[in-house]
Amino acid sequence: MAEQNKVILYGTWTSPYVKRVELVLKVKGIPYEYVEEDLRNKSPMLLKLNPIHKKVPVLVHNGKAITESLVIIEYIDETWKTGPRLLPQDPYKRSQIRFWASYVQQVSEPMVMVLKTIGEAQEKAIKEVSEKVKVLEAGLKGLFPDGIPSVDEYSKNVTLLDLVILADLGGGYEVQEEVFGVKIIDSEKTPLIVSCITALIELPAVKESQMPREKVVAFLKFFRENALNSASA
Repeated sequence: MAEQNKVILYGTWTSPYVKRVELVLKVKGIPYEYVEEDLRNKSPMLLKLNPIHKKVPVLVHNGKAITESLVIIEYIDETWKTGPRLLPQDPYKRSQIRFWASYVQQVSEPMVMVLKTIGEAQEKAIKEVSEKVKVLEAGLKGLFPDGIPSVDEYSKNVTLLDLVILADLGGGYEVQEEVFGVKIIDSEKTPLIVSCITALIELPAVKESQMPREKVVAFLKFFRENALNSASA
């Protein structure tokens, strides 16, 4: 990799925000170096690169640091013209993609509470997630009135929103029932979301970046057990 175009991504494999950036780099065909961070023992370099939030992901391009996943993704899309353009040229369509990509975070964040709680607290979190998922499904109907694109179409026209949905919701929806004891995203309730994820995971660049199911399940179970033990302590 030429030094004048060196790309380094600082992240942790459990973060959907890091996964967003990884997927974009893969789909755009951008070579990069990956540095795994331990967020319980943050490296001096991470603290130097992101002194305000002290979080991942951090993308370093030619020695310059860019933070916040959506900001990083737009930077990548504007800097590298290779691969699919992740934001439409039309200003209105671009605004809609940005809006719904931001909204996905409002869907994924309450899922953490589903994972960390039991009883009434979990039921409340499940209800919140379910309501937000319904709104997202309705939003996708407006964006894709003719249905979700095929795998071939996605290979040329994948958007920022698609990759955010895959990173935030795609990695976990198949293991929710096993780990959470509940299934929120399925083909009956949310056919467009499931169709989107199903098509995207068939893209070669996406396939090579997917974590083994067993590793994801093991981590979520470990996270849930620790959270529940901490709550009862």
